[in-house]
Amino acid sequence: MNEFETNLKPLARVIAVANQKGGVGKTTTTINLGASFAEEGKRVLIVDLDPQANATTGLGFSSRNLDFSIYDVLSQQITTEQVILKTQTSNLDLLPSNIALTGAEIELVTAFSREQRLQRALANALEAYDIILIDCPPALGLLTVNAFVVAKEILVPIQCEYYALEGLAQLQSNVELVKANLNPDLKISIIVLVMYDARTKLSQQVADEVRQHFGSRVCNQVIPRSVRLSEAPSFGQPITTFDPISRGAIAYRQLAKEILS
Repeated sequence: MNEFETNLKPLARVIAVANQKGGVGKTTTTINLGASFAEEGKRVLIVDLDPQANATTGLGFSSRNLDFSIYDVLSQQITTEQVILKTQTSNLDLLPSNIALTGAEIELVTAFSREQRLQRALANALEAYDIILIDCPPALGLLTVNAFVVAKEILVPIQCEYYALEGLAQLQSNVELVKANLNPDLKISIIVLVMYDARTKLSQQVADEVRQHFGSRVCNQVIPRSVRLSEAPSFGQPITTFDPISRGAIAYRQLAKEILS
């Protein structure tokens, strides 16, 4: 092995958290999985790529009071390192979002290498972190395409309710398009069942259907429907901080271990 090879740092594992349906626990999973990875000693960056900025507020920051956001990075006004915020959780950093990001979709349409803006923005972060989680908006516009270009893996949270698989066929065909044209390494590698209620037959039926459809890509650990999980974001904390011994916190810790194993 030569000197150059010994100095190579392993690059971060980049996971886009995506589902074209809204309200499926995408941001909840991003925040709590990120915090659980951080508890495992991993250096984690959460990238809030959703103009609604729920990951930003869910980690205790006011999206209205930010000096800079990911919008400024994508519009090439400032570097990523100048925007990253330290959260209250050790090892967990945030690249925040705000409503200005809504304009990025329109502005990027005519931009050069518009699909690679996020990839270039995260170039240094790939060496500084072990895991980068990207919270995608619930639509396949240019922002999501940017996430799919830089990520190797897509994690899809699926709620255990009616119409759970709705939109997944579209997501898969969009992934294939990005794979064919922009990122051959992209794959849907992790499916997480969320809002699982063991008391109902429906949850079990949906879980069985998803496992039948996606096989080993579906994590064994499910995320239970939980009041504490839904309360945590309003306090600006991951569930692992807000209620560390709750069922939701235990579930996300187990999920993190499963994904890392």
